[in-house]
Amino acid sequence: MKTGSVIAALRADKDFASLGTTVPKLIFDLSPDINSIGKRLDAVHAVGKQYFVHIDLASVIGKDESGIVFLKKLGVDGIISTRTNIIKTAREHGIFTVQRFFIVDSHSVATTLESLKASKADMIEIMPGIIPRVIKSLREKIDTPIIAGGLIESKRDIENAIESGASAVSTSRTELWQM
Repeated sequence: MKTGSVIAALRADKDFASLGTTVPKLIFDLSPDINSIGKRLDAVHAVGKQYFVHIDLASVIGKDESGIVFLKKLGVDGIISTRTNIIKTAREHGIFTVQRFFIVDSHSVATTLESLKASKADMIEIMPGIIPRVIKSLREKIDTPIIAGGLIESKRDIENAIESGASAVSTSRTELWQM
């Protein structure tokens, strides 16, 4: 995958109807179930794209080795999971893997690094992708003051959060407490 690529994350059957007109070559299925995966896989492959199943969100498919083997036999191009053991098992079966991490603070960064060492995922997905935009969106919808916390490591991080509408910023970085 080239740098700067966009991945299409799809949730509903109707989203799969317009695959031929989409630019992304990689499709993440975020609402797979045992009855739809075959049809969706065929639709994605028919237009020359790659199909990845978010196994954690898959209905009626085991989140275990049997589920991995099932998906491999179907011909999926890869799987997505937050679970280190699932990523390891998929890799053992020769399936391309994306491990998803939710980064909320510096401890979760450390946990991500440790999990990645164990899983050896092919790629990782970090969430949330853009928190200042979320702060701005929330600010427009609520009157409750917002505190931005987690992963605040620089003066610019604080400025971005405040400019986006946060009322305050919490950080464990003592050098930033004087701002």
